[in-house]
Amino acid sequence: MTAHRLPPQAAGEPAAAGSRANATDGAATPDAPDTGLQANSGSPATASPATPADARVPAPAAVADAPNTTDAPDTTDASPPTPTKTTWPTLAPPPPTASLPGTGKRPRTEETRIERAFGHAFRRVTGSAFAPYQSAVVRIGFAATWLFFLLREWPNRQELYGPHGPWSGDMARRLLADNQAFSVLTWSDGRGWFELVYTLAMLSSALLLVGWRTRTMSVLFMVGVLSLQNRSIFIGDGGDNVIHLMAIYLVLTRCGQVWSLDARRAAKRGQGADPGLPERDITGVVLWAVLGLSLAMAQVMGLSGLSWFGAGPFPGVGWGLTLWLLWCAHGVWWAVRRYAPGEPRVVLDMLGKLAHNGAMLVIVVEVCLIYATAGWYKIQGSRWQDGTAVYYPMHLDYFSPWPDLSRLLAGNGLMIMLITYGTVIVQVAFPFTLFNRRVKNVLLVVMICEHLSIAFLLGLPFFSLAMITADAVFLPTVFLVWLGARVSAVRDRVLPRRTRDGEHGMTAAAGAP
Repeated sequence: MTAHRLPPQAAGEPAAAGSRANATDGAATPDAPDTGLQANSGSPATASPATPADARVPAPAAVADAPNTTDAPDTTDASPPTPTKTTWPTLAPPPPTASLPGTGKRPRTEETRIERAFGHAFRRVTGSAFAPYQSAVVRIGFAATWLFFLLREWPNRQELYGPHGPWSGDMARRLLADNQAFSVLTWSDGRGWFELVYTLAMLSSALLLVGWRTRTMSVLFMVGVLSLQNRSIFIGDGGDNVIHLMAIYLVLTRCGQVWSLDARRAAKRGQGADPGLPERDITGVVLWAVLGLSLAMAQVMGLSGLSWFGAGPFPGVGWGLTLWLLWCAHGVWWAVRRYAPGEPRVVLDMLGKLAHNGAMLVIVVEVCLIYATAGWYKIQGSRWQDGTAVYYPMHLDYFSPWPDLSRLLAGNGLMIMLITYGTVIVQVAFPFTLFNRRVKNVLLVVMICEHLSIAFLLGLPFFSLAMITADAVFLPTVFLVWLGARVSAVRDRVLPRRTRDGEHGMTAAAGAP
């Protein structure tokens, strides 16, 4: 059977329409019936065999509604087409500018400005540990302050913190039961226990000062500070409160990133033959096991202050649970670094950086609150208002290590007034100068000089050293790097330094082989 031919005049329009449909949508034309009209457009075609009219396949509704099928020719009167396989069109997602059905809202194809800002902030606080040099200064400063204080009070340690001093052990236990503070000195009234705690407090301060096992030493430093200060809370000059707070914050910081023996050991390990191999760290494992065993023995003996959910550094978290969490965290970190260097290590590293950055922010806020509250309380005092507040301490024998110098300064009324008003202005204005780097640096120098004068004129060296250390958290990084380079240069001149070939620097300079 041959295909029906239409007159040339009638075949032109359908052929043109059919070619236009093929040019506009090539995917839609296979679903249209094949009538053989393309042969009239100039291209050869094979005739299709005719089939009965009842064998036609009806066009699906989705195909009939397709946008390009309206251009297909009407073949109602043409020869019956050959049944073809129906191809259902794929429904594409709506374009970004189209509205979602029934909502009238556009679909979300990219993150909003708030989401981008939040993501950027999250990557910032978890991608790196902020202020490594400032945290090192805080570690060195407070460890040195506490160590020098314990060394100075070594001859008087029994009277200040001992069990047979004026403030007896029973009085200390009753006071700790009321204020729910923590101290290991109340576990025993023996002199041997007191000497051990006092010696360990000095040792942990010295090791934290040089940065040896800073994570562990920071915990022991905190325990030593809390134990001695809470044992006799009436001893102190204001600087002890700052050390008390900073000792807790240091536990959460990575204060050994620079200027520490830990950083030096990490640098040597990175220069080894295969820096990718995990460190065995037998010393750290032994230290961790000994501290865990000691804590377990104290917990089993039911010693005071080691409650799980009683009074502690956080509401509802006792000191016993806090110390166990720190002990477990150190063990998990070592195990992950050695046996799981992939994603678990990345997650724990992010959590550690987040804790460090949060603790440094708390330290900054704490220092600002100290100065702000001190300045605003001074404004309310009548002696500070009339400019004579500095005059009275200089006439007290306890605050006059240099009596002649104190009397000379106190005799100048203009100088007393300037110091009094200047102190109030600097303390009140300092938190607001953080938004201007230059003004902040100027006031920072003024405040450090003020604390140096307090140490020299009023005889409060440890209070001044603690406050200067707290102020150092605002020092510029450029200045701290320059200062570290100068100190390293002096150290290399005074102490022998190993060169790359393993020889001592002084020996090589002397011409020894």
